[in-house]
Order: sequence, then C-alpha cells, then structure tokens
Amino acid sequence: MTVRWSGHAGASSYKVTATPKNSPEPSVFAQFSGNSVMGSVNSLSPNTLYTMQVEAMDQSLNVLSSANTVETTAPEVPSIDQAYSKQSDSITVVFREVSGATGYILRAESGDILTETMVTSSPGTVLNLNPYTEYTINVMAVNSGGRSQPSWPAVQITTVVVAPELNSTSPSNGTIRVTWAPVEHAVLYTLCIIRQGSDSRLKVNSTAPSFTFDSLEPGTMYSIKATAWDPQGRPGEDQTVSQITRPPTPDSIQVQLTQSQGRSVGMVVYWSMVRGAEDYIARSTTGQNCTSSVDSYCIIDPVVCGQNHTVTVTAENKAGPSDPSQPQDVSTFPCPPERIWVEERPPGDCWVLWSEVVSAEFYIAFVKRDDGAEQLCNTTSTSCSFSCSCGYTYLTTVFAYNQAGASPQGDVLNYTTIPCCPEDVVIALVSTETLEITWSPVRGAELYETTAAQSDDVIHCNDTAPVCALSDLRCGSVFSVIVTPCSELRGCNHTCPAHTRATAPCTPEIVNVTQTNSSSVTVVFTTPNDPNATYVASAVGRSDSHSCATSSSSCQLSPLPCGVSYDVSVVASSPAGHSLPSYSLALETAPCCPSSLTVDQVTQAMTNVTWSPALGARSYITALSSPRGHAKCHTLDTHCLLGCITCGTNYSVSLEAVSRTGHKAQCSYHGFSSSACCPSSVKLYRMANSSLRVLWRSSGPPALQNHTVDLYGTGANYTCSPAAGASSCDIQEVACGDVYTVVVAPLGPGGGPVHFCPQRMYSVSCAGSNVGMVIYRGKRSLD
Repeated sequence: MTVRWSGHAGASSYKVTATPKNSPEPSVFAQFSGNSVMGSVNSLSPNTLYTMQVEAMDQSLNVLSSANTVETTAPEVPSIDQAYSKQSDSITVVFREVSGATGYILRAESGDILTETMVTSSPGTVLNLNPYTEYTINVMAVNSGGRSQPSWPAVQITTVVVAPELNSTSPSNGTIRVTWAPVEHAVLYTLCIIRQGSDSRLKVNSTAPSFTFDSLEPGTMYSIKATAWDPQGRPGEDQTVSQITRPPTPDSIQVQLTQSQGRSVGMVVYWSMVRGAEDYIARSTTGQNCTSSVDSYCIIDPVVCGQNHTVTVTAENKAGPSDPSQPQDVSTFPCPPERIWVEERPPGDCWVLWSEVVSAEFYIAFVKRDDGAEQLCNTTSTSCSFSCSCGYTYLTTVFAYNQAGASPQGDVLNYTTIPCCPEDVVIALVSTETLEITWSPVRGAELYETTAAQSDDVIHCNDTAPVCALSDLRCGSVFSVIVTPCSELRGCNHTCPAHTRATAPCTPEIVNVTQTNSSSVTVVFTTPNDPNATYVASAVGRSDSHSCATSSSSCQLSPLPCGVSYDVSVVASSPAGHSLPSYSLALETAPCCPSSLTVDQVTQAMTNVTWSPALGARSYITALSSPRGHAKCHTLDTHCLLGCITCGTNYSVSLEAVSRTGHKAQCSYHGFSSSACCPSSVKLYRMANSSLRVLWRSSGPPALQNHTVDLYGTGANYTCSPAAGASSCDIQEVACGDVYTVVVAPLGPGGGPVHFCPQRMYSVSCAGSNVGMVIYRGKRSLD
C-alpha cells in the first residue's frame, strides 16, 4: 500500500503502519526519513481493508502528530487458462477469476504498442489489434484499491489474417465471378457457394485472388463465403456476399401497332416474364425504347412515320441485362406528303397536287372552305381537282395510307383565291377636284386600292373601308377609276373593270373688269376648259345681283345701278358639274349725283353751296365757273363755302361725287348768277330844307342797275328808291340830331335788296330846326 502525506515541521522521521481492520492479522509498518512525503508498506494481504496511519516523530521518536485513512489492497493476481484469435483485430482470453475483483484489465503488448481492454468477467476480448501480429497477453484484477500485478506467465498469441474483400459480378446468366485484393500473409483462400433456398454447397480452394463459378442457374441468388489461411494453417476471418445471376433471355416476343384516329401512334411489345428479372427493356433500332417492371408489355411511342423497326427485349436485374431476345420486324404508317400546292387552271378550276410518298398505297385529300363547305378526294395518284370561287380561303391537307394506317396530318395548305371585283361602284363628285367612290364590300378583300388615271397622272387611295375619296385631281379632266380588291395572301385582283368620271371644270380667272358706261361693265376672264364649257359672270351686292352667261372669254353685266358695291366672280359649268368661283374682284359703280343742289350767296364774294347726300359718294368736289374766274371746293360734307365770287357774274354749277375707291360721277346743275355789285364811295351830304343826299358809285354791271337806299336812325328809318342807273338819291324831311346808318344795295333778280352791302355811320346835327353838319362816323359791320 503506498501512502502520501504532507510534511510536518520538526519531524525527523515518519512511521507508516498498516493494520487490518477486519482481520486478526498483525500490523505491518515501515519507517521513512524526515524528508519523505510518500512511502509504501509491503507484505500485506490482497483484497484486505487496512487502516493506514502516518506518524511524525522527532529524533527521540516522540510522536509529534499523526493521521490515518482506510483503504483496500488490490485483488490477487489472476492466471490465464487459454488465449486464441478468430478475428484479425482481437484476441479472446479465458482466465481464472479472483475474489474481490470488480473487473479485469486485459493487456496486449507488441513491441512498443500496449493495448488494454477492461472486462467484467472471463472470457474477455482485447480489441483494436493489428491483423497477423504476435502479442504478449496479461490479465490484471481490479477493485477499489487498484489493480493487481499482471498475470504470470504471460501468453504469446498471434492474431489471424483479415478476410478477403470480395467483389462479385455475373458476367452471364450462368456464371458468377468473384475477385478480391490479395490478403497480406495469406497463403490459401477457401470459397464456398450456396444457392439461396438450397442446402447443397460447393467449396473450392484457390491461391489466386479470383474465381469464376459456372453452370449456375439464371436469375438465381447465391451466397459466397471466402476465408484466407495464414502460413501456420490457421483460417482467418471470413466474408460472405450475395450475388444473383443475370436473368434468362425473354421469349415469345410480339409487337403490335396501336392506333388513334385511324393511324398508328405507338408499338406495344409483349414478352414472357422470366425468373430473377427486375426490369424489362424493349429496344428499337431507331433508338427508342420502353421499360416495365411489373407488366409483360410496354409501349414505344411515339412511332415515326415511314420507318422499319427491329425490336428486341432484354431482362435486367442487379447483376445486369440478359442476352437480347430474337428480333421482331415491324413497319410503321406512312409519312404525309412533303409538299402540297394548289394550281388554278383556269380560275375557278383548282387542283391540289402533292409529292409522292414511298410507302403509301393510296391518298385522301381534304379541302375545306372557310365557310365550312368541304370536298374530299380518294385517289392513288398525286393530284385531285376541286371547284373554287373568288374570295374564299381553302384549307387543304392530304393523308397517305398503307396497311399500318394513316399518315399523321401533314402541312395544312392555306390557299386563298383572289378577291372578288366590286360590282356596284358609285362615283360621285363631292367637290370640284374630289371624287368619292363607294361600293359594297366584296368577299376575300382585306384592302381596296382605288386609282384614278388620266394620261400619265395616277392617283392612288388605299383603305380597308369600301369607300374612298380621291382628292387633288386635275380639274376638267376625265379619269378612269378602278377599284382593285386586295388580300394579304393573294395580292390584288387586277381584272376588275374601269369606270370613267369627269371632274368639275377648272376655275376661270378674271383678267379685268371694265366699266363701259355708267350702268354696265365688261368682265374678261380666262377659259381653261374645253369648248363645251359655259361661263357665268356674277356681280353680287348687298341687296341685288346681276349675271351674264357666255361660252366666250367675256360678257357684259348691265344695267347696274349707281353707287353700289359688287363682288364679281366667274363660274365655269359643264355636264360634270360646276367649278369653284373665281377669285372675286370688288366692283363699285360710279356714285349717284345728289338729287338737289342749292347755291346761296353769303357775301358779295362768297357763296354757300348745299346738296342732298348721294348714294355711293364719299366726298364731293363742287365748282362754280365763269369766264371771269372759277371757285372749287372738295369736302366730305354736303355743303361747301366758295369764295372769290365776282359780283354780277353768271356761273355754271358742277359737282363731282367721288366714291371711296375713287370712282367719280360728273353732275351738272342750273347756272348761278351772283348778285349785282355793291356800290362804292357811299357818302351822305346835307341839303336844304332838312334833306340829305346819298351819293355812290356803281362798281360793276349792269349799267342800269336798280338800287335801294336805306337810312336807319334811332328815331326814324328812311328809304329811297332811285331810278335805274342813278348814282344818288335825296331823302326829305330827315330829323336832325341823330346817328344814321346808310346802306346802298342793288336789287336782286327777285326785286329785293342785297343784304351783304356795307353800312356807313353818319352823325347829323341840327342847325336850328334844320339839318346841321353831317359827320362820317365809320363803317359798321353787318349784323
């Protein structure tokens, strides 16, 4: 028993005593120096409970301190009865068990490698050893106190060789080949094969790392066990593998074509099932195949038209496939024609043609019109005829047939006949240079191309609607109008008839408008149309209009009233219609003359001329003319003051009415005679007997002019009428002491005095009761 303790200060030695706790055996002790902290006590009994006491003593062997504990000694040393190796990585040991042991340690030692395994009883096995290696084997008993000494003597034993690692295959349905990697230290191999479900077995020896078993049953499971032998003749580990042989070759092969809708779509392959097969594969020379694991048939689809198939069936399991069955030959349905086309010969008589199919025995052509009508043709040739109408689409397909069935549907030829021509074409002239063409929609037309041709000029209109307006056409021309229906598939039908239509005449152009007299104008214009065209010139005013028609290049508009504005235009006409009016020219007739005119003399040298408004006149030019001179006035008003008039003169009176554009009307009126001239040097003289004399000097013709003399005072007025041609006049009984205004005026044609002669003022004083001095006071303006 080994004891460990902590040192004590001052101790010179330590005494360790082992005393059996449950045994009458004597105590055993051992003594150690003061520098020790661990020591062992020998000669104890195995598997015994001891009280272990440690005492610290001084040099005089006096106990300084002590401590104790209770521990059990290890068990007895066991002994080995037998050791052997059946596995390459372990050795089994049979040993004698000892009392008090709770377990055992098996030790295997080889060189520097030590392997220990804990077991609870005998026998025990040391694991994790190397194959074909010599080991020294010991056993130690273990309890709570520790382990015993290794058993003695040790046993020398060598592990066996490893088992061969087998790889098995079945090269054919009657053989199994087994191969393995050579086992180190092996000198011989033993193989044993047993058929599953049988007691019979075959055992063979081999020094080579492979062997082939033959004459086996196909599709049968076998178990193969292999053992390697070492040079000492000991068998090593063994390994067992299971291997099934390949299945037998299937027989009773049959192939049938399946059909859908009158043609073959697949091949059903039948066979007899064989032992040991997990799957069956039917293969065709086309590369197609089908498989089955539970049924005795499978379907190869889809099949391809026009082919010859050679079909074989192979059974398979984990070992591999069987040999192929006897081949079966089968032919499929024909392919559809590669090329289909339609010819019209002539239009309305259509033929569908196709390329020949090698394996076909006869053909059926189907022709379906887009309204649902159908036609069918059964023939052994490569063409069929059918009736066709304009504007329809025909769907054409051809099937080839043989004993296997019908070909798949090939290309469907979409053949469309040309669109039909419109029959109710209506052409209307909607404007001078625009034709509107309408028609009813026709079958097969997706687009209408309308052309209007005139010599080298062609106008196009493309539209999907059955109406077209051709504009910007040449005026006064005849066009050939064609409505051409078109479709995307067949193009246009260029066989439709033409329709002729003329456009309206071209618009004439006014060259000039000339006023030939006061009530008529001549209109001259261009004539751009053919000689059959007529022209109408029109003058349109606010309240009236005038027109003239001609086939030449001019015509006269009359009678036209004065003072009116017109728009003059020319329109050409023909059986096709009317042209647009020409550009209008503004026409003003000469203004009207005023219906009345009055001349009033305002002063001796000035007159006031008034007149009534004139229609169309904007301004007026009034003139008074005489050999002695003339006066003129230009005004916007209906009156005018004319100066520089010579008294006692006969004038001619004229007036020009002028429009806003400068047109003039010459108007003449009755003459005007100016009043006689006012006398000059008018003087007042005193006479006898309270009378006054007025003297004057005549200023112009006539020589025998009649005058009147008026004297106006604050108290009285006096008048004197001298004889014709006189130059003085006496006024009697004039009151003196007053201021008088003296007026001498010639008499007008009506006998009345002229009122614009000047007045003179005189003061007349009294000399007693008679007139005194007469004093000139100056002129007085007219009131």
